[in-house]
Amino acid sequence: MKLSTYNFLTSMAIKGVKVGFPLKLTINKKEVVETEFNPTFVERLLPKLDWSAIYGAAQVAELTEDIPAVQPENIGENEALLQKLHHLLFEIDVLEGQLECPETGRVFPITDGIPNMLLNEDEV
Repeated sequence: MKLSTYNFLTSMAIKGVKVGFPLKLTINKKEVVETEFNPTFVERLLPKLDWSAIYGAAQVAELTEDIPAVQPENIGENEALLQKLHHLLFEIDVLEGQLECPETGRVFPITDGIPNMLLNEDEV
């Protein structure tokens, strides 16, 4: 699972959950897969992402030295930061781990890079 995907996942479908975001991420096994850097793509994706979730993912991936806690203004003019964001969002592949609902504590496993977000019948 790419960390760009993590930023869009929520457990809001669970009965009684109001927000369900951001999910608490735990990484047990990850892989770095280099991809071509496209600064325009990263810049255009940023308005769709939640910066606090990006920073939280950076903390779990141990990349907080690269990603600031608060989104800087004029980020599109900072190509070095866009490159670090590209690395975090598109080159870190979570192979094993889990996602946890912040409201219920429900755990969703990540196996072979695929988060299992299926709910039990009594959770819907």
